Amino acid sequence: MIWVDADACPRPIREILYRAARRTHIPMTLVANSPLRLPHNTPVAFKLVKAGADVADSVILEHMAPGDLVITADIPLAAEVIAHGGLALDPNGELYSEENVRTRLSLRNFISQLREGGVYTGGPAAPTAKNREAFARQLDIWLSRHNTD
Repeated sequence: MIWVDADACPRPIREILYRAARRTHIPMTLVANSPLRLPHNTPVAFKLVKAGADVADSVILEHMAPGDLVITADIPLAAEVIAHGGLALDPNGELYSEENVRTRLSLRNFISQLREGGVYTGGPAAPTAKNREAFARQLDIWLSRHNTD
């Protein structure tokens, strides 16, 4: 099963996921606090949740199973997914691990402190072609190991 933290998932990454769902028929659910337009010919479920901090994260964690793949740029969610036996993949194509998620949490917390101190740190960059290729490659690796078709 693939879970997508869809509120911050870039459209090009969602398009890659839709194509994979059509090709493999792997169960996939997008979770977001605002409506998303899904292609009509895609076997993808959508769960609309109430707006609020970490509501989508809680739904994903409540329903995911060990071995599930979660697509997220949310580092705390990725850490929880790993702790629950799942795999987490960043929309830029980086597979989170126990080691790198700790490092990324520390960096995230540091940047958060800078922002609280009034330092402008900018937002995440849009995925590049190289990021999209890395994402598609990691997704294909997971699909080849988990697709039962």
